[in-house]
Amino acid sequence: MKVYFNPVLKIIVGFIFVLNSCLGHAQIQNNENPVNVVLIICDDLNDAIEGMGGHPQVITPKIASLMEEGVCFTNAQTNSPICGPSRASMWSGLYPHTTGYYGYKQQSNHWRKNHVLKNTVTLFEQLVNNGYDVFATGKIHHNGHEDWSIFNNNDGQSGFKVGPSFGPYPWDGDPKTNNVHDRGVAHPDLPANYKSNSCWDSFGPIYDISDKMGGKGTWLYNHDDIEFKYLDENNRDLMPDERCVEYTEEVLSKNYDKPFFMAVGFNRPHSPCYVPEKYFKKYPIDSLKLAPYLENDLDDCSEIIWKDKDLGTGATGFHKYNVLNEAGGEKALLQWTQSYLASVSFIDEQIGKVVDAVKNSKYANNTLIILTSDHGYHMGEKEYIFKNTLWEESARIPLIISGLSSSKNKFCSTPVSLIDIYPTIVDYCNLPTNPNVDGNKKPLDGHSLKPLINDPDKGKWEGNDFAITAVSSAAPLELDEPANSEEQHYSIRTERYRYIYCRNGEEELYDHKTDPYEWNNLAGNKRYSKIKEKLKDKIISICY
Repeated sequence: MKVYFNPVLKIIVGFIFVLNSCLGHAQIQNNENPVNVVLIICDDLNDAIEGMGGHPQVITPKIASLMEEGVCFTNAQTNSPICGPSRASMWSGLYPHTTGYYGYKQQSNHWRKNHVLKNTVTLFEQLVNNGYDVFATGKIHHNGHEDWSIFNNNDGQSGFKVGPSFGPYPWDGDPKTNNVHDRGVAHPDLPANYKSNSCWDSFGPIYDISDKMGGKGTWLYNHDDIEFKYLDENNRDLMPDERCVEYTEEVLSKNYDKPFFMAVGFNRPHSPCYVPEKYFKKYPIDSLKLAPYLENDLDDCSEIIWKDKDLGTGATGFHKYNVLNEAGGEKALLQWTQSYLASVSFIDEQIGKVVDAVKNSKYANNTLIILTSDHGYHMGEKEYIFKNTLWEESARIPLIISGLSSSKNKFCSTPVSLIDIYPTIVDYCNLPTNPNVDGNKKPLDGHSLKPLINDPDKGKWEGNDFAITAVSSAAPLELDEPANSEEQHYSIRTERYRYIYCRNGEEELYDHKTDPYEWNNLAGNKRYSKIKEKLKDKIISICY
């Protein structure tokens, strides 16, 4: 029996066949040289890294090796120096001033309830939507802000494994001292006069603490009564970050029909700074130095910040410093510095294991490696120990990119920020450049770093010659409502200057060519008035 086709239908069928063939060919072409991505994000990791000019005694050989194999962006900045809004901005590719999500009371204001972010296609979803397998482990979002659905692959299976945990925590065996707020008890080696009982202010080496705690002391993996076994360095359970490494190694050992993206979220050096004792031994107290410090450094800074504590996190950083200083002065500050640097060296070793897993896999030649942090962290500078300021120690972040056709052992001083990570991955993975076209209609705010990765000196980057950082003020905000951009505080960082503009009009200006520690506020110096006004105009025109 003959079947007669309508001529118009023939044309339509033919067009569909050709279209499918083209799409199929494009997919085949993409699969011939797929680009995989392994992104490592640490928590609270500042520039205390070899080669970045941070603490002079830090020991990070694995990160130093990664620098030699790629490009280190020496002037990379966070867009919000606190976990929740920083990660929401990074994974959405949208500035805080675009979304109104600055981090005010971040524990209760979930990023997915923000009017813009709830309709945003995250980086993970954009990858899955375009044929990638997505895997993730550890702290990817701020704790309690996870949206597990964004890790679901096209086969319906979640690529996420090993939940975030800041454990283990010391415990005295009393059930009353093990709850979500206390998370165990204070470390037995804390300074004798240290009055803070908060888990987040605690620090010290992990060892067998039973004798120091009346024979009942032990460690908990998390606040869930799961014991963390520690007899000695060779007979202990894995730390949460080490479990993340284990999962990453598992992912990289398998065969995939599609390209993949792997996000590794390390908890350390976030407080409480508990890591195995061997990392503390790298930094003997008697030869350790404090971070660069200037007495009365705050005198020329914006009073709304250091006097009024007009920050979404209040006086946290000043309080942490004062409590330590009152407990034991320089000795106590050195003890905390030791714990932070020990945590950095611990995480350096984990980063090395992830990089080795990539190198030893079948994907070594077609995988891009990105290492960064959600923000920096003060180590006592400006009498502050915490994040969430607009000064260099809090805003500056490590950013190292290696693999594929990246330059080797290069440093790039162009101001960039975390907002540029999403478009960079879009560029390398050949993804659609406007993921929100059917959602909130917001274009990505950043720009691809690929030109700078290929040629740090002469690459034609389409981004600005400055980076913007914002912190939330203490201005009251209704639950899940976007913040008024004019009521927040901002910093703009160029290759040479940092300019800070507070919501009450107070200003700070630092010349990093002559003042790398931001000790001399030039905002009132008439010689710099034109520079100051130019940078102020940029903040107001972009963020307001």
